[in-house]
Amino acid sequence: MSVSPATTQFPVRVFGGPTALFEYGGLRFLTDPTFDTPRSYPAPPGAPALTKTAPSTGSPEDVGPVDVVLLSHDEHDDNLDNAGRALLADIPLTLTTTGGGERLGQKATGLADWESIELDRPGGGTLTVTAVPAIHGPGTREEVEPIAGQVIGFILTGEGLPTVYVSGDNASLDAVREIAERFAPIDTAILFAGAPRFAEIFDGGLIVLDSAQAAEATETLGARRVVPVHFDSWSHFTEGRDELEAAFTAAGLADRLQLS
Repeated sequence: MSVSPATTQFPVRVFGGPTALFEYGGLRFLTDPTFDTPRSYPAPPGAPALTKTAPSTGSPEDVGPVDVVLLSHDEHDDNLDNAGRALLADIPLTLTTTGGGERLGQKATGLADWESIELDRPGGGTLTVTAVPAIHGPGTREEVEPIAGQVIGFILTGEGLPTVYVSGDNASLDAVREIAERFAPIDTAILFAGAPRFAEIFDGGLIVLDSAQAAEATETLGARRVVPVHFDSWSHFTEGRDELEAAFTAAGLADRLQLS
């Protein structure tokens, strides 16, 4: 699959875990901010504990100005930690789930599946962010959300701009197929992976894509470039860089994988 001049790849800086920074249409976007030092987080009743095992590769100060946070969900510390919450106060807009929009206050806007928002570009014109489905575990949304909570992904589009997909904590290839039907081909996919599992929930089933599924999602989306996140720095991730490289190589997609 060739890349046209209109889809020139833009830099994506990955900070570890689910956190990535990129500029798109003149605006600076940050995904799921997690900048705490390694630690364990108290487990809510009935939920497993989370342990961060490695520091981020940069601090909130290293991020610089951010225009928009794309927050897949606010209910888990491995997607929004203490430092990330503090950072939101200085960012003009956070786009997240409908429930998260209610919990996070005035600077947060909740979006339902397929709901879009237009953002003004600094040089004139607009770009569009569309919320897309994500399911944080094995099964249907009705089965998963009462246990794992509500999650969304995002599609970014604009005139003369590449199409970007930020998956969020999604374990559903059916959701990927729905997104592909509306938006494929994708120019850059920021795919959450890592094959996280907990013995305590879903009988140890995947709560986000594993490496082989990430490769399958890449093929389904017709993604020209994949920047994987959410595969390191937390104890519940069961697959990392080596497994991603092996899965994409086995699928004949190694040239589309961009690991920092």
